[in-house]
Amino acid sequence: MTAAIDAIYMVETSAQLREAQKNLLCGPDAPMTESKVGYHSICKQTNLPIVWTQAIQSIPKSKFFFLHAGSLLKLLATGGLHFPDKNTMPFIVAHEFFDALPIHAFQGVEVARPQSDQPAATRYEKQTPSKDGSPNRVWRELVVSPVPTQPKLGLPDPEPEFQLSVSKDPTRHSQSLPLSSARYKQLKATSSAILEICPDASLYAADFAARIGGSSKFDKRKPSGAALIIDYGPKDTVPINSLRGIRRHRQVSPFAEPGLVDLSADVDFMGLAQAATRTSEGIEVWGPVEQGVFLKQMGVRQRAEQLVKGKDEHRAKEINAAWNRLVDVGPDGMGKIYKAMAIVPDEDGKNPPPGFGRDIAAEEGH
Repeated sequence: MTAAIDAIYMVETSAQLREAQKNLLCGPDAPMTESKVGYHSICKQTNLPIVWTQAIQSIPKSKFFFLHAGSLLKLLATGGLHFPDKNTMPFIVAHEFFDALPIHAFQGVEVARPQSDQPAATRYEKQTPSKDGSPNRVWRELVVSPVPTQPKLGLPDPEPEFQLSVSKDPTRHSQSLPLSSARYKQLKATSSAILEICPDASLYAADFAARIGGSSKFDKRKPSGAALIIDYGPKDTVPINSLRGIRRHRQVSPFAEPGLVDLSADVDFMGLAQAATRTSEGIEVWGPVEQGVFLKQMGVRQRAEQLVKGKDEHRAKEINAAWNRLVDVGPDGMGKIYKAMAIVPDEDGKNPPPGFGRDIAAEEGH
């Protein structure tokens, strides 16, 4: 597979991160040239050309390989949003990719029903008319608004300049997105329910499924390839109140220091699975499973044992602490909050991918 890769494309809009990635992947002394396509250098490990672009659309249409690796690599791809040749085999890794996509948040509120004699043209959303004005629950979008002027609290972190507030009127999104899934519609019956929806996430999951299994828009001779998604979020519920800011490895208000804080929100894994299965009959979805379970079945302990061989005591402790944190299900660990999901060719559920029911370590006799 490595021999089949002819170039690495990375979408990165930050000049600082682009330089950091070049230093790590190509070396601090490696030259970087600029062209109409983007910035170019050579990978020190594989001698493959690396091209940094400003947008996915700049990536050649004929490529097919996606990879995203969290804070280090914004997007490593040889594919963009264009479908590959029907004979190619895509392998897609989305690691902490979906949590960075924009979300829309909604809250269920009760409003007076329109009177039965009210002209239909003045009704902004579908409601059942009532003669007594009894309340009716509708979705309202949570929009960003300035924080009212107030005395400074003297907190160590910068105080937020903005906040989320409930829109007084329906918006285009509040009249469509909460109605796009039966899962969302069920929440409407809950008083003051809040839900977060990421339309872009569904589009990417559908794109992954089409590349692997084919679809009405993409004719593929035989389903092939796989997608691995690793991110954080609830296992089977819709995310709520998860928008957060992260700066200097600390969680802060998402509305403090706009432009300087990384924004993140929980991933709706069930939404991803539904988008994928709706798009292609040639795929099946496994998971999500907790990261701790996934990594243990993939043999993380055995890999760590190999890495500590020949290392001094201090380095061995660092390696053991690192992998234990990845599988730890406690409040300070990553083993439970992070989940793994796989999109693979449909085999009627008879052949689970490694980490999703197949224990590699057990198969290898460890």
